[in-house]
Amino acid sequence: MNRLVSQAVLLALIALPAQAADFDWKKHQGETVSFLVNNNPWGAAIVEMKGDFEKLTGITLKTDVYQEQQMRQRLVTVMNAASDEIDIFMSLPSREGPQFAKAGWYADLTAFTKNAVAPDYNFADLSKALLDGGTFGGKLTSLPLNLEGPVVYYRKDIFAKCGVEFPKTIEGLLPVAEKLKACAPDVTPFVSRGLKPALPYTYSVFVHNMGGTYVKNGKSQMCSKEIKAATDLYAKLLKDYGPPGVVNYSFYQITSLYKAGKAAIAFEASNEFSGVMEGGARLKDTAIAVMPAGPGGSHPTVIGWGLSVSNFSKKKEAAWYFLQWATSPPVVAKLALKGIVPPRASTINDPAYKKWLDEEPLRGTWIQVVNEMAKIGTSEIGYPIVANPQSREYMGQAVQDVFLGNKSIDEACAEADRQLDRLIAQDK
Repeated sequence: MNRLVSQAVLLALIALPAQAADFDWKKHQGETVSFLVNNNPWGAAIVEMKGDFEKLTGITLKTDVYQEQQMRQRLVTVMNAASDEIDIFMSLPSREGPQFAKAGWYADLTAFTKNAVAPDYNFADLSKALLDGGTFGGKLTSLPLNLEGPVVYYRKDIFAKCGVEFPKTIEGLLPVAEKLKACAPDVTPFVSRGLKPALPYTYSVFVHNMGGTYVKNGKSQMCSKEIKAATDLYAKLLKDYGPPGVVNYSFYQITSLYKAGKAAIAFEASNEFSGVMEGGARLKDTAIAVMPAGPGGSHPTVIGWGLSVSNFSKKKEAAWYFLQWATSPPVVAKLALKGIVPPRASTINDPAYKKWLDEEPLRGTWIQVVNEMAKIGTSEIGYPIVANPQSREYMGQAVQDVFLGNKSIDEACAEADRQLDRLIAQDK
């Protein structure tokens, strides 16, 4: 998480008064705000609920929904033009936070947290780590929406049929996948992200668990023995045991494949739990686990999406009303029932959420796994530099080149290191 904000500043932020006596939800009645939405589980769920916000505030919420990569392309185009076309957007602070902050694209939300807070919003209930992660240079740039990271979904019925146990180490995935392929040839043994810009989200767990460090002494480490071992393992799993066309796979394709019963192991976001379980077919035959440890230990990826206001918006306060509604205790509790891990500590005590977890044992397992990841995980995906998104492109290209057979590991990592060293040098 970003640590540019001091602990004192953060504590001051979350200790703000829980209510403003003169707060009026109807203050911006008749206005329209535009919202650029990533079509992930949180985005899809909040769009379904937008009528509640419009009824409460009288504000019209105009939503533009895109898949993640297209959303980012659209956002960059609008922001580079310094246009006020977008008021609100979803952002991943662990990915683009430093870059967007440096570019001046985020509105600073700090003043709003002091002067325009709804009754019972309760900042102290929000995750301090996630608030910290959305703060750059002392400026709060987003409110947290969820907590997530990639988890292992696997078919315990197929494992039992094939006499296979869940591996104790990350290297044990290969012999397990080999046995599954021989025993159940009609099912894909292993699936994870192969799409270049999306791949680092899951691949980074392999890097960290194999003991890899992206930067050492100011130089890229893609050719270190640890990261080469991680690349080799990830590439073999996709090449030899993944589905056809895995080079184009991100969360949507992985979720669909596993939900349809066509994959034995899926390494994908915990945030996809609701999609994986949609229809109920996988509720009884699935187990969920943290990716097994490697020589470097266990370092699951843990991140959270945030909701931000454009610095170019002319309707910042109306946009702020949407931010606090979308992250308020009752809305967060409703979203939790759709399989979205809440960024609020109090949600676990919500009666409806407790009942929902108790209805299916797998739901309880899922939240236990995510909580375990939150305790031991890292938010480092790609290189800890301002050009983090570009670093992910080079990482993804290297891994793709290996599993597609375009380059040897040595050739692919050497090319990636050349490109990444250039980015690191620019960051100084």
